[in-house]
Amino acid sequence: MLDDLNELRTFREILARGSLSSAARSMGVALTVVSKRLASLERRTGTRLINRTTRALSATEEGNRLLVDIERALDAIAAGEERLASGRDEPVGTLRVSAPVSFGRRHVAPVLAKLVTRHPRLSVRLRLDDRLADLVGEGLDVAIRIGAPADSSAMMRKLADNRRILVAAPTYLDRNGHLTSPGEAAKHVFLRYGDNAPAWRLIGPDGAGVELAAPARLQADNGDVVHDWALAGMGIMLKSELDVAEDIAAGRFERVLPGWHGGPSPVVALYPSARHLPLKTRALLDGMTMYLASTPGLERT
Repeated sequence: MLDDLNELRTFREILARGSLSSAARSMGVALTVVSKRLASLERRTGTRLINRTTRALSATEEGNRLLVDIERALDAIAAGEERLASGRDEPVGTLRVSAPVSFGRRHVAPVLAKLVTRHPRLSVRLRLDDRLADLVGEGLDVAIRIGAPADSSAMMRKLADNRRILVAAPTYLDRNGHLTSPGEAAKHVFLRYGDNAPAWRLIGPDGAGVELAAPARLQADNGDVVHDWALAGMGIMLKSELDVAEDIAAGRFERVLPGWHGGPSPVVALYPSARHLPLKTRALLDGMTMYLASTPGLERT
C-alpha cells in the first residue's frame, strides 16, 4: 500500500513540476526512483499516463483522468492524517473552484484568500470562466454560478438571493435624463455583455413582464469591460445586483427603473456529490454564504 501511495504522489509531483528530474529534487529522491515509480504505475494501470519528449512532458487523456482521482484520494488521506494529529477536522489539500470572471474576482477570490490564511494546509486553484464548467471532467470541487442552471446532475446549494437590475452612472443620467418607463428605452444607450445576447426581460412592480431589445452601441465579451463603461458614464447596463451593490451604496451607480428587475438570479454552488462532502468544500460554501450576506448596499428581498 505504501509503495502504491508513493507512486501516486510521484505521478502528481511529476505533472506539477513538469519533469521527472524536478519531481525528484522536490521529493528528495533519486531520478531513478521517480522513473521506476512512474513505470510501475503505468504497468499496474496498463496504460501510458505521460507523453514524454526530449523537451517536455504532458499527461495523456488517461493520465489526466487518473490525476483527478489521485488528487481527491490524497486530499482525503491528508484530511484523515490531520484529524489524527490534531484531534480536530481541518480543511487540507487543494480546493479547485470555478467562478464567473467578474463575480469571481470581486466576491469569490476574497473568500478564498481568507480560507488559505486561516487554514495553512489548504491550497486553492481558482479558474475564472463565464461558461458552465464540467465538474467531474475538469476535476473541480465547486463551481459557483449566478442563476441556477436549467439542467445539471450536480448537487446545488443556494448561497444568496440575487437579481439583475438596470444601473447607470449619475453622469450619464445627468446628460441623458432618467428612464421613467420601458417604453423610453429607444432614447438611451445600452451596454451589452456577450455576443448575440438575448433581449433583456424585465419584471415590473405589478409582476408583468416586458422585453427590451436593448440594441447596444457598446458591446463586449467581458463583464468587467461593460462595468467600466457604465462607471465612465457611457450608458445603461443590466447587471447582477451583487456586483453593483457597493457601487450603488457609494453613489457611483444609480438604479434605472427602480421598480423593475430581471427576475430572480440566485448565486449557487454546484458540487459533484452530497455524500462525504469534503471539509474544504464545506468551508468555502459556508464562507461564501456569510460573505454574501454581509454585502453592503444589497436590497434584501
